[in-house]
Amino acid sequence: MNVTQLSLFLENKPGRLQSALKVLSEKNINIRTLTIAEVADFGIIRMIVNNPDEAARALRENHFTCSVNEVLAIELDDVPGALEKALESFGRHKLNIEYMYAFTEKRGDKAVMIFRFDDIELAKKALNEEGYRIVKKIDILGE
Repeated sequence: MNVTQLSLFLENKPGRLQSALKVLSEKNINIRTLTIAEVADFGIIRMIVNNPDEAARALRENHFTCSVNEVLAIELDDVPGALEKALESFGRHKLNIEYMYAFTEKRGDKAVMIFRFDDIELAKKALNEEGYRIVKKIDILGE
């Protein structure tokens, strides 16, 4: 049920992102969604890819620093206020969001958000209790 995310740490220098993405392209890794956060002299690129273990291996072989971790993809109504309502639900369950970002594919009248929680098992339990649909990895990757 969890989705595996690849996090790539890059120096803020021209061409570094392109070099990393070339490694992934050469290994036929498909990026489904990506977000970049800048922190001083480096960036953190978080992405959902079709083969995160192979992607991490290839990047490490090419001297890039990366990690893999579990995130949750959650369907929300694609209407104003839906995210705020979800955050209110998360607050009732004392869920701590480490970060989040949007998945660019719309699913009918739903939007998909990627969340990293400090306690993923507690988050899954709470989300199920609140009636949120956790999107499966297969639904994102189409495999």
